[in-house]
Amino acid sequence: MHKVVKKEIISETIKLLEVEAPLIAAKARAGQFFILRLNERGERIPLTIADQDQEAGTITTIFQEVGRTTRELGKLEPGDYIADLVGPLGVPSEIEKYGRVVCVGGGIGIAPIHPIVRDLKKAGNEVITIIGARTKDLLFWEEKLAALSDRLIVCTDDGSYGQKGFVTEMVGEVAAEGKIDRLWAIGPLPMMRAMAATTKPLGIKTIVSMNPIMVDGTGMCGACRVSVGNETKFACVDGPEFDAHLVDFDLAMRRLQYYREEERIAAEAGNCGCGGGCGCHR
Repeated sequence: MHKVVKKEIISETIKLLEVEAPLIAAKARAGQFFILRLNERGERIPLTIADQDQEAGTITTIFQEVGRTTRELGKLEPGDYIADLVGPLGVPSEIEKYGRVVCVGGGIGIAPIHPIVRDLKKAGNEVITIIGARTKDLLFWEEKLAALSDRLIVCTDDGSYGQKGFVTEMVGEVAAEGKIDRLWAIGPLPMMRAMAATTKPLGIKTIVSMNPIMVDGTGMCGACRVSVGNETKFACVDGPEFDAHLVDFDLAMRRLQYYREEERIAAEAGNCGCGGGCGCHR
């Protein structure tokens, strides 16, 4: 059992939880994730390790409520418990001194970009961070990332805060100012696909973090397979980070749609409180 020690409501659907997990906090590195199970009958879902406190023995995750499990997770309060946490999982980010690097977080992708920014700066890079969202209400951790970056650019699709425009446009402007030695982009699949299309003709090595359907997190089930350079990779053990210019984003987006009907049924069952047991949503 893992105790929730802190909760923040970032927006109506975006929540932050800090959870006791000393073993994960001691080992986690930038780019890694963990899998949780709310209770013994719950599903397993992967979440990003957005931050960690080794002394306190806690990890922080930020998530968006999009399905039944994340909505139930969002109802937890400090003092509540999560049944199981497994991690850290995945291959850590390749942190080196590259030179001038850009880290892009789109929407909820702002959370996983944080430890990458932190460690790239520690490695001696010039770090330019770009964060963006549809509206101001979906932005977070601006001050936290500004403190770690040489420069922070904030944008919103609707112009409600920061510069009006997409993160891809901001990257184009930064690239026009000088060479970008490496770029990380984390966010929704359409955003990462657009970023790959933007940086490929510019010759910028680009890394994305894939978030496919995942079950066991150990490479056994094969649910998280993605096509990278025409080879099948498992995001849980080979990733989650991959060369953006080799990822088949169209296939990845189709795979995310496979279980939409089952997700809808589960969500409706959770809304009526029957847990699916009454059969009314089958």
